[in-house]
Amino acid sequence: MELLLLNILLAALPSLILLWYFNRWDRGRSEPAGLLLFTFFLGFLAVIPAAVMEMLIDPLRLPFPPLLQLLFRAFIVAGLVEEGVKLFVVRRFILGRPAFDEVMDGIIYTITASLGFAFFENIFYSFGGPGTLIIRGLTAVPLHAVASGIMGYYLGISKFGRADIWKKGLLIAVLIHGAYDFFLFLGGGFAFLTFPLLLWSLRTLSRLHHKAIEADRRSGRI
Repeated sequence: MELLLLNILLAALPSLILLWYFNRWDRGRSEPAGLLLFTFFLGFLAVIPAAVMEMLIDPLRLPFPPLLQLLFRAFIVAGLVEEGVKLFVVRRFILGRPAFDEVMDGIIYTITASLGFAFFENIFYSFGGPGTLIIRGLTAVPLHAVASGIMGYYLGISKFGRADIWKKGLLIAVLIHGAYDFFLFLGGGFAFLTFPLLLWSLRTLSRLHHKAIEADRRSGRI
């Protein structure tokens, strides 16, 4: 029982820490706590349709060469499906809310959904023991947040500017997420490439964070 409680804590802790950290980016006009909790819950539930879709399109059922199978699993089965469902729940249930009134909110709400998603995923991995959860807490969970946060910037821009630019954000998120999984699938020395990928993605998200704040200031939203 004690080990189970420890695993649940380790599964939740990375998401909660990152949720606190990224929400500090929007201290000027903090989002409603209830809506953030709802978004987190939507991301949590989004794992279910994502898992069903991933099983349905598993490339092991297709006559692909091994390398193409890895690419398909990384960029389509994992990247497109998972980032797609996270984007869907935010666009469908959050984008039209009155509280979504800044470009910055696109970053905050998609990160929140992604951390709910990562928390549910971590519950599955909790059976691998604390070591697995610690590694995921330092890599996979932040990767979910930054890839989806970059996507969220373009979602915010789409609401207050170019309507279709959210598609660019989805593409970038899929490429980041897919590259991360592809490096892990290759294993060996390639797995270490996930660290520079994560650092580059975080730096990109930080830059877009400042661009979002500047866009909101210029428009008078803050």
